[in-house]
Amino acid sequence: MINDIQPEHRFIAIEGPIGVGKTTLAKRLVESFDYAPLLEAVEDNPFLQRFYKNPREGAFAAQLYFLFQRTQKIQELRQNDMFNPAWVADFLMDKDRLFAQLVLDSDELELYNQAYDLQTIDIPQPDLVIYLQASTKVLQQRIHRRGVATEQQISDLYLQQINDAYTRFFYYYDQAPLLIINASDIDLVNNENDYQQLLQQISTMSSGRHYFNPSHN
Repeated sequence: MINDIQPEHRFIAIEGPIGVGKTTLAKRLVESFDYAPLLEAVEDNPFLQRFYKNPREGAFAAQLYFLFQRTQKIQELRQNDMFNPAWVADFLMDKDRLFAQLVLDSDELELYNQAYDLQTIDIPQPDLVIYLQASTKVLQQRIHRRGVATEQQISDLYLQQINDAYTRFFYYYDQAPLLIINASDIDLVNNENDYQQLLQQISTMSSGRHYFNPSHN
């Protein structure tokens, strides 16, 4: 259902660690704003299960696959929606380097960075980024609950490292207006009041760093 509230932002990217709810929120915003979805297909990565079983063996191939997949999706959407682009993505391209720095050794990272620079030369930047936060314990519970087979192999240590990396990354992030949401305590799927307040805040954001704290009067 298209919402009466329409933001000025034409490219909204949602980010956060595994299990935080990026895709769920992206799909709801797509429906509310009548924007095009730009969604990852994590399950299509043939190297991911190998990576979770043996990170040293599968990391480089998994990272390159995600890099090529994400840039290809963006380019395809640009070609199909050239004159009036309006997208909601469940990823930020910068996240590729964040993960690469966690899992690749120095030689692999150098080669990966060369590929990244070539692939992202003309990739558009979002004009609003939504960062969903949650504690590692909450992420563990959600990953277990949704029962995706490959995700069940994610170690607690790796999940904590990802969460910490996101915290560091967004502490310094200033490439677009940033809305930070603690998704541990807010239900943007089933609580309509929270969701409508989020739409309102998105529509009024033009610059800077903001925190979403819905009122419950």
